[in-house]
Amino acid sequence: MSNTPVIDASLLAAARRAFARHGYAGATVERIAQEAGLSRVTLHRRGIDRDALLAALAEEAAEAYRRALWPALTSAGSGRERLEAALEAICATADRELDVLVALRARRDAVFHDVPSPGDGGLGTRQVFFEPLARLLRDGAADGSLRPQDDPDEVAVVLFNQVGGTYLHLRGEHGWSHERCRDALVRLAIDGLVSPST
Repeated sequence: MSNTPVIDASLLAAARRAFARHGYAGATVERIAQEAGLSRVTLHRRGIDRDALLAALAEEAAEAYRRALWPALTSAGSGRERLEAALEAICATADRELDVLVALRARRDAVFHDVPSPGDGGLGTRQVFFEPLARLLRDGAADGSLRPQDDPDEVAVVLFNQVGGTYLHLRGEHGWSHERCRDALVRLAIDGLVSPST
């Protein structure tokens, strides 16, 4: 029998609201319970705390990311075109969760990062987030639309963090529009990766 607490969609939505309103530090179990219309004791009995809810949000974010990038991975077009679509999808996905991700700035590591282990190259970002970009970098190198990279996985980690992290900063801290952030970041990223002949 699993000790993993069961977190349903309504409780996860309540946690999202509490994190967005109060940040991680201020989103106490009591406030999350209030958002869910439950008592703090009920959550305690179920073995649900903030970290369990944050972990569930991380899994939900990973699944949303997979769905958002799937069209770029499976569509026709050059590696460059598909990578551009993937980077735009990263921005759109971040925008849908903007309030929560900005409020969780101090705990975003729990959503996006792995604890590096010996021999993993120290990439630190969860594979689900960088692997699709690495594949598109390899596809672009193969079709000549992107410069070949010595380490596509490392470049993919940089891309994910450059575009995703900077998007959240510019939207949340500078008040830039979605379109302005997306266009500036995607253009800058793609321009740095294109083959000289394209």
